Amino acid sequence: MPLSEHEQRILEEIERRLAEDDPRLVESVRRTSLTTHLLRRVRWGVVAFAVGFLLLLGVIFSIWVAVAGFAVMLASALAVYYYLKRMSRDQLMAIERGGRLSVSAALARFAERMRRARGQG
Repeated sequence: MPLSEHEQRILEEIERRLAEDDPRLVESVRRTSLTTHLLRRVRWGVVAFAVGFLLLLGVIFSIWVAVAGFAVMLASALAVYYYLKRMSRDQLMAIERGGRLSVSAALARFAERMRRARGQG
């Protein structure tokens, strides 16, 4: 439902006051996007996967450490899959076209290939 003229004026007034009170917040909100947040979470998921792998190698110390490492790896892999799935195809293609050599770009390419494979199958 669209806003009435009165509600629109109130919203514009709130935005103007916010910009005056905290310009850094307004700039940071303007600068970030859903893709930025999702990529940050994907990066943390990859780091958690690596930590889980290191814990899995800790089987020398205890079987429970290895089990915990496997659980961390599984949870982080599922989280990365979930966040990549939430990104749209256009966002993934933009990351891939960006040419950045990063884990996020590699995962974006992988997710796009999986989507294409599912579409053909």
